[in-house]
Amino acid sequence: MINVESYVAGQWVAPGDSAQVIKSAVSGEEVAYAGIDHVDTQAMLAAAREKAGVALREMTFHERATKLKALATLLNDNKDALTELSFHTGATRSDSAIDIEGGIGTLFVFASKAKRELPDDRILIDGDTEQLSRRGSFLGQHIYTSRPGVVVQINAFNFPVWGMLEKLAPALLAGMPSIIKPATVTSYLTAACFRLMVESRIFPADAMQLIVGRPAGLFEQLQSHDQVSFTGSAQTAFALRSDPHLLKHSINFNAEQDSLNSTVLGNDVDAGSEEFDIFVNEICREMTTKAGQKCTAIRRIMVPDAMKIDVADAVCAKLASVTIGDPKLADTNMGALVSQAQRDDVVEKSTLIASEAKLVFGGAPPDVCGADINTGAFVSPKLYLCENPDTAEHVHATEAFGPVATLMPYKNITHAAELVNRGGGSLVASVVTEDAAFARDLTLACASHHGRLYFNNRHSDEESTGHGSPLPHMTHGGPGRAGGGEELGGIRAVKHHMQRTSVQGSADILTGICNSYIPGAAQDNSAVHPFRKTFGQLSVGETIKAGPRKITIADIEHFAEFTGDKFYAHMDEEAAKANPFFPGRVAHGYLLLSFAAGLFVDPAPGPVLANTGLNGLSFQKPVVADDSISVTLTVKSKKRRNDDYGEVRWHVVLHNQNDEQVASYELHTMNAFAKS
Repeated sequence: MINVESYVAGQWVAPGDSAQVIKSAVSGEEVAYAGIDHVDTQAMLAAAREKAGVALREMTFHERATKLKALATLLNDNKDALTELSFHTGATRSDSAIDIEGGIGTLFVFASKAKRELPDDRILIDGDTEQLSRRGSFLGQHIYTSRPGVVVQINAFNFPVWGMLEKLAPALLAGMPSIIKPATVTSYLTAACFRLMVESRIFPADAMQLIVGRPAGLFEQLQSHDQVSFTGSAQTAFALRSDPHLLKHSINFNAEQDSLNSTVLGNDVDAGSEEFDIFVNEICREMTTKAGQKCTAIRRIMVPDAMKIDVADAVCAKLASVTIGDPKLADTNMGALVSQAQRDDVVEKSTLIASEAKLVFGGAPPDVCGADINTGAFVSPKLYLCENPDTAEHVHATEAFGPVATLMPYKNITHAAELVNRGGGSLVASVVTEDAAFARDLTLACASHHGRLYFNNRHSDEESTGHGSPLPHMTHGGPGRAGGGEELGGIRAVKHHMQRTSVQGSADILTGICNSYIPGAAQDNSAVHPFRKTFGQLSVGETIKAGPRKITIADIEHFAEFTGDKFYAHMDEEAAKANPFFPGRVAHGYLLLSFAAGLFVDPAPGPVLANTGLNGLSFQKPVVADDSISVTLTVKSKKRRNDDYGEVRWHVVLHNQNDEQVASYELHTMNAFAKS
């Protein structure tokens, strides 16, 4: 018997007298005892805000990312023990991999993206600088900074590990401590994972806390900088987000709710084709993975009217081969629902669907392998066929949160889109088709009702991740019934936990705030060539000016012959003059870049290891023969990459002999920390 302890302000707290007994979904045996009588929410919030939050905000994004990667590595080393515990939830080994390894993978992805896409700083620049005055002495810049608050994370029962980690990763990167409230029925698995993280001491004390049970009074103590992130039913989400205290203080509430997700078979697909098999396999996988207990699972299946019998027969045949039973057994394809209460709920919701649709698979109790159907929470997959989806109500509004789906025919693409959208807002819809025009038309008709659209066919199937797989790189959420929130989405998810602010002032002030050179700010003309300086020796605003170099007609012609770029604007005077952009023959843009490099590069070996690319190249004014160019190279920003080198971004501007800007771009180099 596992006593599931909460973690409150640095202390483990045992279950109280009101705790409930949790039974194995497979055997019905008592597994855990969970639920706290009283939570000192004031102490939790104080520890999070006054200690953990301060410590997190003192770190840069990169320092937080390094710790996040260490956390992922720790959990990866302990995933087998977590998987063993996960069997009690009814999850098979592959189900557990989605939950446990998927959650760990999410930590790794966020850590990696943060190192690549975020600065080694505590301020994140958002977008380009805006010129707010005629001469450019007054500018504006959007930035993101950490909020001095806490995130209350309320998670569902179906993914006790991934559900926690996918919320935790962006919050910690954003510098916000978290109070985690798991669903009680699977809290023993969440708590086991949580204990590993806390006892590792990788993150500051109280950066994460755990409440198993009802956190009475917590919402009433939240402040405007705090946030609530919720996953669960639409009914519970409505009750929570309607809390008067949350509304009064405009506390951010992000919801990921239940969803009547759809899949559509394109009208270009024939029975027996590769796309047909992909479609059938996807349906059966979504119905049986986690026993259908996924917020992204397929609930409604739209197929051309002429294909409904072919699809129904194929899905039934595949479902008939599914082995249901003890999830520990290698041959088991589908385990149990999380509890007998959940099983009863699925049966009740299925009855509503059955009032409008014919049951074509799953009428009899399943044969259960290695377990007792009477003590475990097992149920057969159920496939329904709704011949008249236009007049039906329950099939578009009732979610049986288990292995239940309804097949329905559509007449044309407009009809298919109407049926899909009757879900009222969904997390995901999938489409199997090779017809790009069909895909575009369906996107235009359905994207407004979905957080994600997933297209698949024979060309992408081998590497596709599946209809029901939210990825940390992409937004997970959806409008309407799905909650209207967004989780995941790469760095977008980090920004959801931060405050966006517009800062306004001179280029010098904005450069100082952002720790990134803003054109127009004072430049520090270096006495030593910047290419002779190590990463640590360089400072933002450090500048070198070089030139001039005269451009001759011989240069232009030689470059054309040497590269093969004989575009008429460089080689034909009359044709060039006829072009509205050129006064006559002009120098190649890439010639200007090459000559600029020749002006500013220091050729001897030194701290500069490599030129890794450039961004934002633009040409403002053509350069003709006998013009001269000069170049200004300024350190724009620096980002540490590892212990040996970091990336330097340079603001590069080219001027002609009249001091008119002719080109600009951002150059990237890798610079060593110590001289090579």
